[in-house]
Amino acid sequence: MAQLPIVLIAAIADNGIIGDDNRLIWRLKTDLRHFRSLTLGRPVLMGRKTFLSIGKPLPGRETIVLTHDPAFRPDGVHAAHSLEEALSIGQRLGHGMGADSVTVAGGADVYRQALPLAERLELTLVHATPEGDAVFPEWDRSAFLAEGRESHPRGADDEHPFTFATFRRRA
Repeated sequence: MAQLPIVLIAAIADNGIIGDDNRLIWRLKTDLRHFRSLTLGRPVLMGRKTFLSIGKPLPGRETIVLTHDPAFRPDGVHAAHSLEEALSIGQRLGHGMGADSVTVAGGADVYRQALPLAERLELTLVHATPEGDAVFPEWDRSAFLAEGRESHPRGADDEHPFTFATFRRRA
């Protein structure tokens, strides 16, 4: 069976910040709708802290939580104790649900581990420079081809202007 591609999905400020104290640091309703469209019907891998900040499994998706804690087994999610195990679960679930990819939704350490395996990056580039303690890992832009950009102004539902950007790993 062919491996499903790994897709990293992240919202990143201009200064690289992705969060602070395990919480979102901006209000971007358009981005939340975009995240939902990118993950619905697919397995979503995230770290324990990211999962705890959300507080529940994501509806319409299979949630895989990467954790070092062997006792961590919340209802409705699949716990994994290594990236390899998490991606194996994601592949199995993804094939079972007819998904076209396995998505990775953070946090910073999970992004760092999964980035070398990602075929595609779906990034929301938030045009702001907030304070924060979670940073998206450095990545080699020359290894990826920019495929699309869609700019959005600040508005009633979005407190900062932002750009949706898709990058595909070069062959």
